[in-house]
Amino acid sequence: MEMVSINELELNKKINIGTVTLSEQDIIDYAKLNDPLEFHIDRKAAEASIFKGFVASGSQIFNNLHKTGWIKLFGHSVICGLEVNNWKFIRPVYANQLIKGTVEPIIINKNKEKGHAVIAWRYEFTDTKGELVQILEVTVLHKL
Repeated sequence: MEMVSINELELNKKINIGTVTLSEQDIIDYAKLNDPLEFHIDRKAAEASIFKGFVASGSQIFNNLHKTGWIKLFGHSVICGLEVNNWKFIRPVYANQLIKGTVEPIIINKNKEKGHAVIAWRYEFTDTKGELVQILEVTVLHKL
């Protein structure tokens, strides 16, 4: 993945930010640090839960693909984050399940005088069937 210039962005054009497959150990390690609920860290509790097995913490897919994909493409231009909206956990993400991430700019407000742009990004995470497992919007202030 190569860095992308903010000036080259097209409104509502999806951009691939990669894929991730989390192992059971990835889920446990992340949960111990960020979301230590029993069904994320204990096999018996996970199997007894409504999920019937280990599932990723809600933020784990976003955090992983944001770090490994989005930041590689756009991190060079970030001034700061402004808000997170409409974060929806649609389907659970199980251990060893391949998840694909895309982002698209849904709002681009450039201020050339100040040398920055406010961009609202819509993240989508889908499974191998193309079904949504998670969506959210993140608004970021970028350097032009």
